Amino acid sequence: MVSNEVAALRARIDSEIEALQRLREYAQTASHEMIMHHYRALDTCHAQLAAEIGEVQATEMICERLEQLL
Repeated sequence: MVSNEVAALRARIDSEIEALQRLREYAQTASHEMIMHHYRALDTCHAQLAAEIGEVQATEMICERLEQLL
């Protein structure tokens, strides 16, 4: 069973990845700061997720979502 915290983090991860996807479409005009903001948010999500389900599973989950959404 997935805890509410893990489900909320997955939703936030999806949101950050989708924002990165939108920025990729405008890569020439997106600022470095905007892009880095989303990567830092993903890093924060990863740390929180690792505390819930472990480092390896957290990394695998984010990589899966990146592959699916990007």
